[in-house]
Amino acid sequence: MDKKNALRAGALAAGTTLMMLLMTSPALALTRDDGDDPGSGLSVAETLGLYVLCPLALFAIIAGLVMVLDKSKDRAPKAKSATGTKA
Repeated sequence: MDKKNALRAGALAAGTTLMMLLMTSPALALTRDDGDDPGSGLSVAETLGLYVLCPLALFAIIAGLVMVLDKSKDRAPKAKSATGTKA
C-alpha cells in the first residue's frame, strides 16, 4: 500500500471516529429516574468474586465434567503403516 492510500485510509478512519463522537449524546448517568434505587454497590472482594472467581470456577467445573465424562478410549495417535502399497 503506498503512502497516498495509507493517508486516505487514516483520514477516513479518523473522520468516521470523529463524526461518531460528535453525534453521540451524553449518557445522562447522573440523572435519576423515578423509582431508581441504585443501592450501595459492590466491594472489591465482591467484584473480584463475581467477575473473576465465578467464571474461573465455572470453567473448571465444565472442563472437569468434559474430562470425566469423555467416553473415547484411544488417545495415542495411530502409527503409520510402513508396508503401505499403492494401488
